[in-house]
Amino acid sequence: MDKLLEQIKKGTVWAFPGGIHPPQQKSLSNSASITRLPLPDKLIVALKQHIGANGKLLVEKGQHVLKGQPLTEPAANWSVPVHAPSSGVVTDIAPMPSAHPSALPELSVIIEPDGKDEWVALNKNKNPAELSHDELINIIHQAGISGMGGAGFPTYVKADTKQPIEFLIVNAVECEPYITADDVLMREHAKEVIQGIEIMQQLLNPTLCIVGIEDNKPEAIAAMKQAAEHNSKIIIQTVPTIYPSGGEKQLIKLLTNREVPSIGIPADIGILVHNTGTLFAVQQAVYEGKPLIERIVTVTGNTIHKPGNVWALLGTEIKHLLDCQGFSPVPQQSVVMGGPMMGFTLPTVRIGIVKTTNCILAPDHKELAEPGPEKACIRCSACADACPASLLPQQLQWFAKSKEYDKLQEHNLFDCIECGACAYVCPSEIPLVQYYRIAKVEIKEQQADKIKADRAKERFDARKERLEREQEERQNRHKRKPAAKSADEKQKVAEALARVKNKSDNGDEKSAVAAAIARAKAKKLGDQSAELEPDNSEVAKERALRKEQARKYKEQKSQTDESAETTPVDDKKSAVAAAIARAKAKKAAQVLDNAEQTVSEEPQTDAPVDDKKAAVAAAIARAKAKKAAKALDNAEQTTSEEPHSDGPVDDKKAAVAAAIARAKAKKAAQALDNAEQATSEEPQSDAPVDDKKAAVAAAIARAKAKKAAKALEEAEQTASEVPQSDAPVDDKKAAVAAAIARAKAKKAAKSLEDTEQTQPQELQVDSAAPKSAESNTDDSSNSTEADKPKSVDDKKKAAVAAAIARAKAKKLQKEGNNQS
Repeated sequence: MDKLLEQIKKGTVWAFPGGIHPPQQKSLSNSASITRLPLPDKLIVALKQHIGANGKLLVEKGQHVLKGQPLTEPAANWSVPVHAPSSGVVTDIAPMPSAHPSALPELSVIIEPDGKDEWVALNKNKNPAELSHDELINIIHQAGISGMGGAGFPTYVKADTKQPIEFLIVNAVECEPYITADDVLMREHAKEVIQGIEIMQQLLNPTLCIVGIEDNKPEAIAAMKQAAEHNSKIIIQTVPTIYPSGGEKQLIKLLTNREVPSIGIPADIGILVHNTGTLFAVQQAVYEGKPLIERIVTVTGNTIHKPGNVWALLGTEIKHLLDCQGFSPVPQQSVVMGGPMMGFTLPTVRIGIVKTTNCILAPDHKELAEPGPEKACIRCSACADACPASLLPQQLQWFAKSKEYDKLQEHNLFDCIECGACAYVCPSEIPLVQYYRIAKVEIKEQQADKIKADRAKERFDARKERLEREQEERQNRHKRKPAAKSADEKQKVAEALARVKNKSDNGDEKSAVAAAIARAKAKKLGDQSAELEPDNSEVAKERALRKEQARKYKEQKSQTDESAETTPVDDKKSAVAAAIARAKAKKAAQVLDNAEQTVSEEPQTDAPVDDKKAAVAAAIARAKAKKAAKALDNAEQTTSEEPHSDGPVDDKKAAVAAAIARAKAKKAAQALDNAEQATSEEPQSDAPVDDKKAAVAAAIARAKAKKAAKALEEAEQTASEVPQSDAPVDDKKAAVAAAIARAKAKKAAKSLEDTEQTQPQELQVDSAAPKSAESNTDDSSNSTEADKPKSVDDKKKAAVAAAIARAKAKKLQKEGNNQS
């Protein structure tokens, strides 16, 4: 530290990176003294002329105000008031264009001066050393002083810092071309500037105060050295003329060889920087009691006939300044607020002067040419070499164009001081500073939105927590508190616990007794449950019987389904087969009818029939029955063979119908076989048969033949009805039809068996004799021979009947052969 102080006192200056040397053009305005302008017609005083919140408005429209009267009062942190620049009447309070590149409207108080320029009562202080720290801070605060070097930071905040300050640096460099406001201020008011420095020394108590002035201001340097001779802690330091040596961080590097950290402030390294104009305003506020209502403004440029520096009241329209200095505009004239490097072109000259306005530049086209069209970056690195903050301007420009804000912050965009050195040296004429300004604004807006969202979330969480807490409190209020136990109850509980504990400590005897009691209780419960258990044996038997019936039904149904599946039949083929079966069945029925008719016609004679006739009739009946059986067998065989086609299966239901028809045909054939057997067995007895017995036998044969014919007709009808439907038949209907056919076949077979059983019984009754069959065999034969017909007529009749029977049998055989 001592070594650094020695180097500073010796006049050592350290260099900062980058920098450029643009034309100074300061001689246009620094040769004349400061002048005071006449009162303007109106004053447009913006409420916000600093970094921070607006003050609370104290005046209203139509109100008369005095010079220096507060128009607002501080209402929040970093808020400073504004004052009336002159006495007059408040004609309006409305948004007006602001001193900003965007010229966005800001709320402003419009005052019409009355020409009297009457001051409000001022509180002057001849000896500021007697004032306390808080009193000095309050005076600076209420005077509305903020940084006048360009940033507009509230001065009372910097003066009231709690961090220890080693160096107080006064920025009197004024490196911007054309601007000479600080230069002439130091020339003419060096004493006041030193007094302002001493007030800040009283507040901050720094180790050393360094005033940095460029070497192109010899008159200002001489005036400041003379004014500071009495104070050994103030050093006037000359620095080389290079742009931008007036930057805060660059000046600190020049004078102390210290670097401010990125996104940091000078107070972090024990340094505080103030502008010359700001210190003059502090001196005026403390010594004279005057608020900040005016400042020195440089009005210059080739279009100004009388360039120089003027005392301009805050709120004075720029047009008024230009007119007072002899403004002669050129075509497409531009007016810049600030210098040519860091200033911005105004959209209108109807904007009021603010606390940070230090220059109004009105150049012609030769002096400040219009920039050409932007070209592509050629990666020459001239911008990086000129950057005083050691940034990468070309990278920042690419990120700004693509709106990659995260990468911009990673590359320290906010370390850029917007000095314009990069754009000044760019051969492609890329407006780099404009890209950076826009990106900074957008990033700040994003950060502000994020802060708002975070605060909204905090409020929401706090509200939710509060509601839950209130709900819980309401629930707890409604809950009944448990009644407090009396001393007696507590004593009883304690005694009960003690007894339980003693019981557990008694040992095995009580455990054995408890186990015996538990066993007795379990046994008793078992007996009771056994007595109360109901007898469900009958229900179980019925359930088992139902299960068995269901199982048989399922097996029968599965067998029916399998038989239906194993006989694939096409719809058309099954229909043809059914038609053939019906035709053959009709033929067999016709043959059976003929046989029946023959049997019924032949014996129906009134004449007595002898044994030979009866035998012939029985033989004829047997032959006809055999023919009918053979024809039925052929029909059955055709019915059973024809459906077995190898063609594709189209319908399982047709196969089921065909199977049912075959089953019925087999039943009818079996009934006919039984009738044939009975017919063949009946007349083969060797015993003599009289007329009545022959008639009985013939009647029995006719009855059996009718039964068989009827059964065959039913089978034929079922076979013809079931498959003739082309519509699909579901499984349940097919099952029902099959059941009906089985029932009919069973009924026919049963009736045939009953008839068969009845016939031999009748024959036995009618042929009963007092003698046995064995003892009367010879007599029977003798009687038969004795009873043979003796007449020729009887022989002829028998021969005719036999011939007729043979002819019919041949005919039936021929028809059966043709059908097969």
